[in-house]
Amino acid sequence: MGYQHPEYLISVDELNETMDDPNLRVFDSAVFLRPKEAGYEVESGREAYLSGHIPGAGFIDLAEAWADTSSDLRFTLPAVDALQSAIGASGINAEHKVVLYSSGHLMWATRAWWLLYFAGHTQIAILNGNLGAWKAAGQPVETGESVYPATTFSASPRTSQFADTDTVAAGTDGVVCTINSLSRSLYEGSGETYYVRRGHIPGSKLVYYDSLLDNEHFLQEDALRDKLEAQGMLSADSVITYCGGGIAATVDAFACLLCGQENVAVYDGSMSEWVQNPKRPLTLGMQP
Repeated sequence: MGYQHPEYLISVDELNETMDDPNLRVFDSAVFLRPKEAGYEVESGREAYLSGHIPGAGFIDLAEAWADTSSDLRFTLPAVDALQSAIGASGINAEHKVVLYSSGHLMWATRAWWLLYFAGHTQIAILNGNLGAWKAAGQPVETGESVYPATTFSASPRTSQFADTDTVAAGTDGVVCTINSLSRSLYEGSGETYYVRRGHIPGSKLVYYDSLLDNEHFLQEDALRDKLEAQGMLSADSVITYCGGGIAATVDAFACLLCGQENVAVYDGSMSEWVQNPKRPLTLGMQP
């Protein structure tokens, strides 16, 4: 049994066969989070992109151009008009087949995918295995910048793909399958935290985003379904995923869609927003 939506992934061989398609748009969307004494520092992946990328690929700036920089939370979903302008400025319109990867972790590609999916684009795929798989297959890379001609993109937002704090708070009684995508130590509150307070949103269960990947390939369908359904994600009426800032959570959300769970949303503000109000509760330990 294959994935419910195999078209959401593309292999190195499949991408290589379509490189001459004039409607193809390939992008690196990397960002790097560098730990510092309190939290982390956001570093654009542009330099990594310039030092070696898939031939012809452009660069998506998730930290600035594709985010609401007026928000006090990094990587916040921009207003629809701003997002569609950023998509068009990147050279993407409704006719284009978009392939996303990252010279960093694959979660940045799934974040870019989620933004395009939210905006209503229908032809988007993640390069399974990321840039590492492309290089491992002996495919060429080039240096410098490639830019696609700017175009016009008209968004048709899928508003249900993002959840806000009130929606998450209303689901803490177990009505919604709420999933924390972070590591076990962050979930249970046993280690260092970047989020001021320790623990997880009450009622949420743990599905670590990296556990859904094997060398930046998504797990094979049966193994992936087992991981997700172990926490009830595929049989639930609805799922909300969250992490620290709406990035890693897109790996879990993407995996749900890949396996046919259509009613899944990402809590965009995630822990960074939840902890801002000290009255919002957190749970310590492994119990939801």
